[in-house]
Amino acid sequence: MSAVVSKVQTQDIVIDEVFPHAVATIWKALTSAQLVARWLMPPTGFEAVVGNAFTFKTNPAGAWDGTIHCRVLEVVPNQRLAYAWKGGDESNTGYGSALDTVVTWSLTPVEAGTRVRVVHSGFVTPKNDTAYRNMSDGWVKVLQRLDAISGEDE
Repeated sequence: MSAVVSKVQTQDIVIDEVFPHAVATIWKALTSAQLVARWLMPPTGFEAVVGNAFTFKTNPAGAWDGTIHCRVLEVVPNQRLAYAWKGGDESNTGYGSALDTVVTWSLTPVEAGTRVRVVHSGFVTPKNDTAYRNMSDGWVKVLQRLDAISGEDE
């Protein structure tokens, strides 16, 4: 009797851009709850401390109340910030399907400012295809807002 091993297929959203701002300025925008509320969405209970749990609230769907449950996984000041990003419900398909992913921000000083690389990893295909498509577009807009807000402090 042979066992069938099914490998879970995942895909990641990767955006890599250079912003004309200092690393410390971008880091502040990534780690200040007040600023995160302006470029992403208002967090509840956010602190850039490993192990800290916080939430975001978005549009509910079916059995999902719209809460995104996050937990800070890594903090390397002015270099890396990573957090778990979980939401949705197993009973939903399309928008609001169960999502168990990780968002990682990496900052690297470059001559023109700061290289900002965000990787949102762990989208399971095909279950999370709708979230992957929506968030691929969404993260591009989020980074445009992050750039604009970072520019205000300089």
